[in-house]
Amino acid sequence: MQLVIVTSVAVLASNLTIAMWFELGRMRLNESAQTERVLDRAASIATLMGSIPPKSREAATHALAGNLWSFQIRRGGDVALPMTAREAALAEKLKAMLPANSANLPATVHFREAISAYDPEVDRRRPPRGTTAIVLTMPVGADTQLVATFFQPPGPPWPATVLLAAIVAVVVASAAAAYAARRVARPLSDLAQAASVVAHGGTAPRLREDGPDDIRNASIAFNAMTDQVTRTMESQRQLLSAVGHDLRTPITAMRINIEFVEDRELRERLQKNLDELQDLTEAVLSAAHGAGGESRRQVDLAALVESLCTDLDDLGEPVSWAGHDPAPLQCRSNEIRRAVRNLIENAVTYGKKADVALQETPEAYEIVVEDEGPGIPEQDRSRVFEPFVRLEGSRNADTGGSGLGLTLVKAIAEGHGGTVVLEDRPGGGLRVRMRLPREAQHA
Repeated sequence: MQLVIVTSVAVLASNLTIAMWFELGRMRLNESAQTERVLDRAASIATLMGSIPPKSREAATHALAGNLWSFQIRRGGDVALPMTAREAALAEKLKAMLPANSANLPATVHFREAISAYDPEVDRRRPPRGTTAIVLTMPVGADTQLVATFFQPPGPPWPATVLLAAIVAVVVASAAAAYAARRVARPLSDLAQAASVVAHGGTAPRLREDGPDDIRNASIAFNAMTDQVTRTMESQRQLLSAVGHDLRTPITAMRINIEFVEDRELRERLQKNLDELQDLTEAVLSAAHGAGGESRRQVDLAALVESLCTDLDDLGEPVSWAGHDPAPLQCRSNEIRRAVRNLIENAVTYGKKADVALQETPEAYEIVVEDEGPGIPEQDRSRVFEPFVRLEGSRNADTGGSGLGLTLVKAIAEGHGGTVVLEDRPGGGLRVRMRLPREAQHA
């Protein structure tokens, strides 16, 4: 639409500019021709006045006056007013048109506003204010002058053909711009929409590889990029899954072998190490399957979160649920359950308790988990979503997990087209918001 508007305005402006240019040129030509005719008629009237008796001249001036002309006989010496260069040049032309016996007498030409040149004692006509008048003073005798005033008529309005041509040009240019916009803007819009899907963790649809060369090349490059990213992500997911599965076998074998260790203290330490390794393996498998693999289905998000909070409360965890009306959502329910569980367990581990609530807007649901812990410094809030990052530096399983919990939460949220945001809780502690759009964004 912007392209159509800009093109239409540009065409309209260019047509008006060209029309004004030619109109001004035409007006200059008409004005020059009109001035020549005015000089010729004024000289003819002055010559006529010089040939008739002085007593008849007043009557003759009234008889010759018309809508555009008025005449006045003036006796006595003429008061010469200064003239511009253009007026002086026209006065010389006028003198050349007068009879030879008037060659040595002064003749003047002045351009005035019509109302100032109007003399109500001579002529009762009232020309419109602002009309230009040409006042010509010519000798008709030794002490007599003829003052001829020509009121220039207003210029004709612009021809209808010029306006019609401008309208046709705007319509044609708008149609051409609309076609160009459709051919260029639609592929760009599709490209932007596909990039937005990828940015929110989804799988972008393949773009049509057509249109202008630059757009087509951009679509080809984008399709190639998304294919490469998809292959890379799938390869990494398969690698993590394979590693996790392969680790289970030696872990199981080691658990069996531990039973033959006679030293009880050593056996317990080895058992604890294996438990940590088992937890890390399960976290890796969860991360590998966290952004896909499960099909979406309609669930009640409020009931899902409430059941999870109830289960953890039954286990003695300090978890509270604020309650909420049914919240239908198309999602991968097991992934959402896993993500919310990770958020609650983090809140309990690091913040002593977890207060869970569900909030909604017309566009999305937000699962909010608050705790009363020390919070996370703002400079570290983006870093905690990176794999294996733990702000607690001891790397002890008793004081923290594997460092994959928030990574998994972020992957699940983005896989549903959502986000995860960390905020300060008023009064101290951390508030985590996991936002899930109501409209399904397929990944």
